[in-house]
Amino acid sequence: MIRGIVSRRAALLGLLPAVFFRRASAAAVTKGKTVKIAEFDSSGKLIKVLEVDRIEKTAAEWQQQLTPLQFQVTRKQGTERAFSGKYATSHDDGLYRCICCATALFDSKTKFESGTGWPSFWQPIAKQNVKEVVDGSLGMQRTEVECARCAAHLGHVFPDGPKPTGLRYCMNSASLDFASRGH
Repeated sequence: MIRGIVSRRAALLGLLPAVFFRRASAAAVTKGKTVKIAEFDSSGKLIKVLEVDRIEKTAAEWQQQLTPLQFQVTRKQGTERAFSGKYATSHDDGLYRCICCATALFDSKTKFESGTGWPSFWQPIAKQNVKEVVDGSLGMQRTEVECARCAAHLGHVFPDGPKPTGLRYCMNSASLDFASRGH
């Protein structure tokens, strides 16, 4: 932001050519519009890693697509009540996908009972399909987990999970859509 203001001022004052300013602005607009995502078939087999457009929608568009709870959790960084989500105690075999964009996020083979009341996994199906962001809300330092393709809030990751990773991806059921393996 400050760099853009400085560049704009410099261009206006004739210190930098205006062409430089336009190119820099265009680069800033297009930077980060795509993301690499691992694509999986319904059995959980990796198909390929491909570069896809990020999904960006307005709040109104998300509200039309999602239930009020899904919108609150995924777009407003909310949290469903413990033990209230439909996947908290599910032991079905399959894949968990993003409720907003259907990106594969977790395989049930990495799900475990954490006792927290939220579905917990010891790793994502592919590291590039999720994004970890520092979350300083509620007066504590946590690591938020988002869908890499649409930036949906999924939950948080904590360093108190089981082997082999020692991580606990504590997700909201409202941010996930489950598909049985092979379907």
